[in-house]
Amino acid sequence: MLNQCVLVGKVKQLPVIKQTANGNNYAQLVLEVDRNFRNSDGTLSTDLFQVTLWKGIAEMCMDVCKIDDIIALKGRLQAYVYESDKNKTYYNAEVIAEKVSFLTARCENQ
Repeated sequence: MLNQCVLVGKVKQLPVIKQTANGNNYAQLVLEVDRNFRNSDGTLSTDLFQVTLWKGIAEMCMDVCKIDDIIALKGRLQAYVYESDKNKTYYNAEVIAEKVSFLTARCENQ
């Protein structure tokens, strides 16, 4: 079995470092990714993914990422199942980043 995904998109929400009860650093960011087909009006729709970053990846992304930067990530999906008090089942998934590459070039000589 395989649980792997690759996403390339724009950072829409910056990560903020938090800590688990065990002292592990983590952060979450929101990544906007274009779909690969156009709507009837000719525009591309986008999807927003919540991405969880752990330890060094979280710290690096917090230091480097800016809104609308383009990043690529390899990771896996982690799924959650919730049942409401009315016995309705809800499914949710998030991306757990395992590797992040920064694709936005910055001009260092400003």
